[in-house]
Amino acid sequence: MKTEFKSQFSNLLGTVYCKGNLLFTPDGNSLLSPVGNRVSVFDLVQNSSYTLPFSHRRNVSRLALSPDGTLLLSVDEDGRAILTHLPRRLALYHFSFKAPISALAFSPSGRHFAAGLGRLVEVWHVPSTPGSTSEEGLEFAPFVRHRSHAAHHDAVLRLEWSSDSRFFLSSSKDLTARIWSLSLHEGFVPTILAGHREAVIGAWFSGDQEAIYTVSQDGALFQWHYAPQAGGATPEHNAGDNGVPMGWRIARRHYFSQNNAKLLCATYHVSSNLFVAGFSSGLFGLYELPDFTMIHTLRDLCSVSQQEINDVVINQSGEWLALGAAKLGQLLVWEWQSESYILKQQGHFDAMNDLVYSREGNRIVTAADDGKVKVWDVHSGFCVVTFTEHSGGVTACKFAQKGNVLFTASLDGSVRAWDLIRYRNFRTFSAPTRLSFSSLAVDPNGDVVGAGSLDSFNIHIWSVQTGQLLDQLAGHEGPVSSLAFAPSGGALISGSWDHTVRIWNVFDRTQTSEALQLLADITDIAIRPDSKQIAVSTLDGHLTFWSVAEGTQSASLDGRRDVSGGRKLSDRRTAANVAGTKTFNCLSYSADGSCILAGGNSKYLCLYDVLSGSLLKKYTVSMNLSLQGTQEYLNSRNLTEAGPVGLLDDEDEPSFLEDRRLPGSKRGDSSSRQTQPEVRVTAVAFSPTGRAFCAASTEGLLVYSVDQDLQFDPFELDIDITRASTLKAVEAGQYLRALIMGFRLNEQFLLRRIFEAIPLTEVGRLIKQLPTVYLARLIRFVAQTTDTSPHLERNLGWIEALLSAHGRYLKSNTPAFAQELRVAQKAIGTIQADLARIADENVYLLDYVLSQPASKNDGTSAVITNGFHGATEA
Repeated sequence: MKTEFKSQFSNLLGTVYCKGNLLFTPDGNSLLSPVGNRVSVFDLVQNSSYTLPFSHRRNVSRLALSPDGTLLLSVDEDGRAILTHLPRRLALYHFSFKAPISALAFSPSGRHFAAGLGRLVEVWHVPSTPGSTSEEGLEFAPFVRHRSHAAHHDAVLRLEWSSDSRFFLSSSKDLTARIWSLSLHEGFVPTILAGHREAVIGAWFSGDQEAIYTVSQDGALFQWHYAPQAGGATPEHNAGDNGVPMGWRIARRHYFSQNNAKLLCATYHVSSNLFVAGFSSGLFGLYELPDFTMIHTLRDLCSVSQQEINDVVINQSGEWLALGAAKLGQLLVWEWQSESYILKQQGHFDAMNDLVYSREGNRIVTAADDGKVKVWDVHSGFCVVTFTEHSGGVTACKFAQKGNVLFTASLDGSVRAWDLIRYRNFRTFSAPTRLSFSSLAVDPNGDVVGAGSLDSFNIHIWSVQTGQLLDQLAGHEGPVSSLAFAPSGGALISGSWDHTVRIWNVFDRTQTSEALQLLADITDIAIRPDSKQIAVSTLDGHLTFWSVAEGTQSASLDGRRDVSGGRKLSDRRTAANVAGTKTFNCLSYSADGSCILAGGNSKYLCLYDVLSGSLLKKYTVSMNLSLQGTQEYLNSRNLTEAGPVGLLDDEDEPSFLEDRRLPGSKRGDSSSRQTQPEVRVTAVAFSPTGRAFCAASTEGLLVYSVDQDLQFDPFELDIDITRASTLKAVEAGQYLRALIMGFRLNEQFLLRRIFEAIPLTEVGRLIKQLPTVYLARLIRFVAQTTDTSPHLERNLGWIEALLSAHGRYLKSNTPAFAQELRVAQKAIGTIQADLARIADENVYLLDYVLSQPASKNDGTSAVITNGFHGATEA
């Protein structure tokens, strides 16, 4: 495979929410979720998701989005921020606040944002963008601090702006909330709202800004009004027109009364007066303010009901609620009026052990230690189905080459067969004695399945049709660590800790085996798609290649230097001398067998050329410093007499917001112990299409692909090419100029708007004048629009005009336009199939319509309209 080394990060699956705050886009159709040190975007209307291509140095803690949905500000645990242009998925600027950020919010005007740095509240200018309504013109300084406030005595927890962007509220752990002004106003002084007995986690203005709502962790909700004060005038109380001192006072007090449960998160929707609160007991409630009328109190949202809800947010229309539970990695979007789910996704609770692509390459199946098997859709990024029948950790999963049948092996001593059409377990295989299976192999015909165990040295073979145990292959003198059938179906290859790889003739009468001797324990084996070569990884960090027909070693390479890297906080040796990262644990051949991908207990993925044995590319799985094993060098300033600073618990007293667990284990039991996770790669697999590969890592399922859509092309881009100027060109009828400007900006929404505004009569003339440099992009855009647009005649007219005007140029430059023409051919084929289906379904109706006399008043048009209503919708 000649192009695999050009693969780039495409998407992150298997993880939907880790920590931090959730965000809805201004249109309310997409949800932004922090996933480790990355940010994922879930399109709730198109049912798809993608991960932004940039990554932070640590886990993302806060997100903020500008009111127009253009600028995204994400901040990690160390206070390092990345300013991103969200529609183009482009990182614009990196900045460090030099302190952890606890709260972040853009003003409704989009000109400023407020950030909470410990007990400080800082207001910053937002850089203007071309086409924005900026009175001072364009600002080229990315971050300029406007003002800093230091009146709080403890950490700021939340910031909220007024609707006119003149004032903002800050709530803090010091039991108070404060009112601040953006600029100096005559007679205004910062006001303290005190009276709560525990930390104030939220404060909001009402829609008319005549009232303020504050809520604390003990479940107390206070309603404040600007009213006359009983005492004399103070610096915080202004005198009214009649001389009576005015100030903010508590008008009403409400209490949630949830026994010992603490309030963890809350949000308020101004236009609908809807207040949502989430508690530590897993319960969340909906209330209507100002009367504090309870609408819903729910506990039955699946597993969230038993775990803490870490964040809740409402979309702009007030119809959808998004809830995140960090402990289970679960993300829910719930429509409260119809009490139905819009989105319900959850990643694996524990480490993934194995993965496999489906035959078509559009599904990925993952198996994990939490006992679950999940099927992920590659295009949408969502989990399609979850199988929970296994009672122990699932260690291996394999697809049968024929049919939609999936096989899984588990530590509970069973091998299960799954029907992926009806999504059910139709066969269960077990051994005569209780064993924990760790490896799995499936015959290409799907007739025989084999499994190996670390408890027994034998290989168990079952019949898929009957479910009976056929044989136990004995010969290994150590646990069987890896198992695979040759794609041709002629042999079964097994690897063991006894330093041997055996080739078994399972379908012969003698069932003989040939042993290949190696120098170390076998960690994994992979078979080339043509069944002529075996790749073996051993514990000493070597990759060896063997000929199946001759049983001899054909090549070998030392990968210890390539895979080693990363140092844990507790390591006494340097990263180059740590022995635990110098081994490949998983291997996978490319679709054509020319490359092999290898991963292990380090942050690197290594792609090798099989023929020459050279390293083509080394991929870095993660640079997240929140994981152990990502640093090459440790800072000696972080080493103390008690140990590394990162492993010390420096909290004075435990908080209910934190999960206090005992240190000890690397994975697993949620009720006992946990420590800082380590970066590692547990499984890799190439797509059958040869255009992508994926790796199961600590952070999730990483997908790398060569099919990357161009997000931003600054070709001949200047300051005058903006969204506003492009729309003005459309209104003026300058369609060619608008189309070229749209391609330079490369915003899909803008291109779609220009495309639909161009009259069909102008298409032919416009395409003839289009420069050939934009021809490939226009063909791809029109072909992709055909799949989602209902304008059938318009799309076909564009394609016909393109081929008529530039057909000779396309034919002479076919290699340069091969991919675009393939996409267009697929779109035309889809239209042809849809039209054929509609015609077949309405053949008798067409005969009836054509047999009617041509009269304007005989109701024929009504027949046509009613008869083809369903066809038009289709």
